[in-house]
Amino acid sequence: MDDGGHEGGSLAAKITHLIGTLYPEGRPGYAKLAAQIRERTGSTLSSTYLWELASGRKRNLTQETLGTLAAFFGVPPEYFLDDAVASRVDTQLELARALRNHKVRSIALRAEGLSDDTLDALLAMVTEARKIERLGPPAGQPDDEPGA
Repeated sequence: MDDGGHEGGSLAAKITHLIGTLYPEGRPGYAKLAAQIRERTGSTLSSTYLWELASGRKRNLTQETLGTLAAFFGVPPEYFLDDAVASRVDTQLELARALRNHKVRSIALRAEGLSDDTLDALLAMVTEARKIERLGPPAGQPDDEPGA
C-alpha cells in the first residue's frame, strides 16, 4: 500500500492508494471492485478500465467516471485533480484508519477532558514510543511538531 505519497500526484497512484486504504487486508480483484462500484454507485466501470486506471495505462477520466470513483471511495472529485486536496483527504483517511483500531480509539476517548498540560505530556510519551519502535511521525504531522 502506498504511504500517502502519490508519485508526483499521478492518477494511478491515487487510485491505488484509495484501494489500499479501503481494503487494508488486500485488494479484491478488479472484477469484484467493478461489481462493488456498480452496487454502491449505480454506475458501471469495467474491470479492464479499472485496471488500466490503477496501472497508469489510462490517465484521463470523463466527468462521469470521476464522479463515480469519487462517490465509491468517498472523496471529493477534486481529490483526483488537485494534489493539495488529495493530501488533505489522505490525512483524514489516515486518521480514520487509525481510529479503526479500538485501542487507538480508546486512548483518544479517554484523553477527552484532560488539561492541555496533561495532553502535551501524553503526546510527548507517544512521540517517544514511536521513536523507540522506529516509526515516523503520524500522517500529516511533521517530526518537530510536539502535538499542536
